[in-house]
Amino acid sequence: MSDAIIVGAGPAGSAAAIGLAGAGAKILLLERARETGDALCGGFLSWQTLKRLDALGIDRAALGGQTIRRVRLFAGQRHSETALPGEAMGVSRHRLDGALQAAAIAAGAGLERGVHATALEGGGVQTRDGATLTAPSIFLAAGKHGFRGFAREPAEWQRADPAMGLRLRLPTHPTLDRLIGDAVELHLFDRGYAGLVRQEDGSGNLCLAVHKSRLDEAGGDPAALLHTLGAAMPHLGERLAHADFSFGVDAIGHVPYGWRTRDTAPGLFRLGDQAGVIPSLAGEGMGVALASAYAAVTAWRHGGGAAAPAFQERLAARMTRPFALANLVWRMGENPGSAGFMTGAASLFPSLVRMISQATRIDPR
Repeated sequence: MSDAIIVGAGPAGSAAAIGLAGAGAKILLLERARETGDALCGGFLSWQTLKRLDALGIDRAALGGQTIRRVRLFAGQRHSETALPGEAMGVSRHRLDGALQAAAIAAGAGLERGVHATALEGGGVQTRDGATLTAPSIFLAAGKHGFRGFAREPAEWQRADPAMGLRLRLPTHPTLDRLIGDAVELHLFDRGYAGLVRQEDGSGNLCLAVHKSRLDEAGGDPAALLHTLGAAMPHLGERLAHADFSFGVDAIGHVPYGWRTRDTAPGLFRLGDQAGVIPSLAGEGMGVALASAYAAVTAWRHGGGAAAPAFQERLAARMTRPFALANLVWRMGENPGSAGFMTGAASLFPSLVRMISQATRIDPR
């Protein structure tokens, strides 16, 4: 019998598997996908996240990601550019998840692919094929997708107009290299924003968080929305000039940005986006995944499954300030009036940008 079952082999689940297996626990890691895919977003690794990957034994040089040193903001006619507090990285989730999964297996965790967990009931994991898998401790790390029985309600102001996540890959091109370079870009617009970063092969990962009403205005067609935004925003339009829309735009609906939980049951540790969904504009999604895994492993090593409720309470408390600040910046960024003010302030006070970048990181200790 396993000491723990981990549902989801993304960054949070794989990092937990590495830590638990390294502590001598017998781990079963379940992943619904048969092959390592490329998740919608999460391709920005902050300076703090890179240090956590170092501690997990992941060779950052082997990831081969693009070095990120600056953050660039665009809002209307205004733009700013500021050095980040530390060196970050742009890397695909395919590359990152593959490295973490390989490290988990090397640490001794058992990885079973193609296992679709559907519910947690009676202290066990129910799977789509009717099996029930049991262990004294369960780590739920199923990512942004909803999981039956574990509702994640967005803030009240989002419920009438929920947020959607969109992603378009921009193919490798010299123009993209010249325009983006070693920066992560945030293009702010009415009821949304687009984040753009280059990844290990030089391609661009363009991710949008946009309210449903804005997508509805484009007939519900993500490609039409991007064409509209590109025509209205010259800097974004320049970057979209070489986009190949034949591959389609990936989408995920009703992302509960800003949600977090303090509640869990003994024996159940909720990790990553199943513990809290920080607004993606902060670039701390992978930070939440790895920080929650570290904190959960530490709690489990000291108190076993009984430590889960106290772990969840402490993690939620540590999320309070970063989430509140990320929510504030997000709401300002998707309002055309305040977005222009924010971008202008970033030009005048670059130290403020670095302070906000630091304050939206998650401390797992």
